[in-house]
Amino acid sequence: MSRHREDRHSRQTAAAHPHARAIKAHVARHIGRVSRVFRGLGAESPQLDVLYVAPVKARPLHTLVTSGMSAVPMQAPADTEAPLRLELGITLPEYWQLDDEALQDEVWRWPLDLLIHVARFPHRSNSLLAWGDVVPHGEPPRPLASDTRLCGAIVAPSLLVPPEFYQLEAGAHSIVFYAVIPLYLEEMELRRRAGMEPLLTRLIEQGTRDLVNPQRRNVAVTQRRFRLFGR
Repeated sequence: MSRHREDRHSRQTAAAHPHARAIKAHVARHIGRVSRVFRGLGAESPQLDVLYVAPVKARPLHTLVTSGMSAVPMQAPADTEAPLRLELGITLPEYWQLDDEALQDEVWRWPLDLLIHVARFPHRSNSLLAWGDVVPHGEPPRPLASDTRLCGAIVAPSLLVPPEFYQLEAGAHSIVFYAVIPLYLEEMELRRRAGMEPLLTRLIEQGTRDLVNPQRRNVAVTQRRFRLFGR
């Protein structure tokens, strides 16, 4: 993957998929000005770019949003009611480093890598990615970086954006925007055993929302076990 400041070449590349301009305008309208584009390379289809919105006083968060995942609809049964065209986002705290030098280190780069991994998943697997679905980081799941035990993600509507951002009507197509929320192994197992609602409820009750925190509490592990293992 190449990473660069947005220039004429990157703007031309981003426009290669049909709704690139509409997606960029949608992000700018509801989240903030796109100050950088991370452009995906390689032979995989669809072309995937990542739009970056830097922190400002009114929204002191880093925001990354895919642009291009929705160019090709996901494969799904004919009777499905789930949206077939998605874009995904991930939100990072203000202290996060996303400059070129920092992105050489997996400790800072992994949210970008995770976002791309999850966005590629349904097209690689010829499957549907829907609200509440979990995507592991490898099989078996392995940590996303050396400083965290997070090892996968769930997709769900973000609680850090206005509701108007959730959906974009672009021509004849409806594009839905979900957040990528990193998970621990035990949380993915909780999702498998009990379903989506118990996991998301615990995350919200803890105040996690969808803001990335590599050292956050594991909501699928009891307080007693936390104390026992010193976590």
